[in-house]
Amino acid sequence: MIDLLAAAESPEIDYQALAPLLATAGGALVVLIASLFAGRLVQRALVPALTVAALAVAIVFCAVNWTAGEADPIIAGALSMDTLTLAVTILCSIGGIVAVVLSLRDGAVETAGPGEYHTLLLASVAGMTVLAGAENLVTLFVGLELLSIPLYVLCASSVRDRRSLESGLKYLVIGSVGSATLLYGLALVYGATASTDLATIAAAIGDTVRVGDPLLLTGLGLTLVGLAFKASVAPFHQWTPDVYQGAPTPITAFMAVTTKVAALAVTIRLTAHAFGGLEAEWAPVLAALATLTIVVGNVGALTQRSLKRMLGWSGVAQAGYMLVGVIVGTELGLRATMFYLTAYLAMNVAAFAVVVARERASEHGDDIESLRDLGRSTPLLAWPMTIAMLGLAGFPATAGFIGKFYLIDAAVAGDYAWLGIAIVVGSMISLGYYLRVVATMWMGRSEVAVGDPARAVPAASGGSPETDADAQPEVVAVAILAAVVTVALGIVPSPLFDAVRDVATSFPGLS
Repeated sequence: MIDLLAAAESPEIDYQALAPLLATAGGALVVLIASLFAGRLVQRALVPALTVAALAVAIVFCAVNWTAGEADPIIAGALSMDTLTLAVTILCSIGGIVAVVLSLRDGAVETAGPGEYHTLLLASVAGMTVLAGAENLVTLFVGLELLSIPLYVLCASSVRDRRSLESGLKYLVIGSVGSATLLYGLALVYGATASTDLATIAAAIGDTVRVGDPLLLTGLGLTLVGLAFKASVAPFHQWTPDVYQGAPTPITAFMAVTTKVAALAVTIRLTAHAFGGLEAEWAPVLAALATLTIVVGNVGALTQRSLKRMLGWSGVAQAGYMLVGVIVGTELGLRATMFYLTAYLAMNVAAFAVVVARERASEHGDDIESLRDLGRSTPLLAWPMTIAMLGLAGFPATAGFIGKFYLIDAAVAGDYAWLGIAIVVGSMISLGYYLRVVATMWMGRSEVAVGDPARAVPAASGGSPETDADAQPEVVAVAILAAVVTVALGIVPSPLFDAVRDVATSFPGLS
């Protein structure tokens, strides 16, 4: 036995490549331990500061590894910390930092416990990194669950609010169905190819497994359906508006972008790497789903009074836009998707930051009535919301316009011009609800009667008592900064578009 132990070799671990993941996972442990110490200063200041520090360190490690060049897959080839994974980690870490800042005055943090709240947030970001970099079916599922389980709890973290508990329960039930569907699909893919490694699966398709194998195609279909649940792709979007409305708004802002980023990233990895040989089978199906998602999301948002529900339906439509870049399967499509994900992060953060501020200050909660005459009373909040709405609608001089332009360009270049038309039509429909928000802020009225203002949702219990935006400087700062980024990317988009070119190097087979 001693000889066997002496002969055993320790596995090589590339700690530099693994550093971004270690920062978030290790940070979660540090935050949890720090929260055991009593004291208002520890709970209110130290715990959030440590969380932000862990996410900032992860971003720094990502930047260092990005400049160092591509690294080989690590952990016996199960995880690839390539530029796609690094880009996803950066975006999700930024989303996490925003969530921490927006949560500083949120009652959900106190009811859930600051240590538990921030630990779960860091664990979810770690799961997003694992999911985006998965080079193995087992790693993929582990990443998905590590992403999802903390979010189930965070959505229900405002335990004194019935809507929050309902949100967490709905997300748990429907998310579990999505995870089970994904797991069943992965099992069928393994049964067809006799491997869980993505590279081996890609090599087996067309060689040891014929392209039309029913077991393989069924597994592929169920896998994509499971990921569609996470990305809010229609018709698997049913949970999105309810969960977005009921969850604490900082958590809604966090998951609205980051879950899409991680789910689309792993979809890119699967379609471009493992199932590239089945493009003729999955591309038409995803194209039909993208079109359906664009229509369903935009039409569903038209009648919403709740800003969070409206942004939930809007997020469904946005997932359809982003899916176009995945379907095209080219370098331009991948770059367009990553650019739009970054733009969507900025636009969504600006919008949700304003919702957070008004939800705490207005008796109307997240109802559109809470924005009435905001342009006159609080222009520092009205302008970021206006820019966010115009950007999401795709107005020129915003990041949303440039992002949609790149997606349409990729669709046309990839012989999917009709998907480009779908993006244009969807953007035209979206004007009906985005401009209604702008009109309510600056003109004091809503042109479309979509419900009784008297039935507006009241502010969540346990929220901050501030009634003036000046009393929430961190929220206003987040909104303004996100709006500035939205405009900056709309005026000077080339630096970011050139930066995401490196993401395509993760998949050298792209045209």
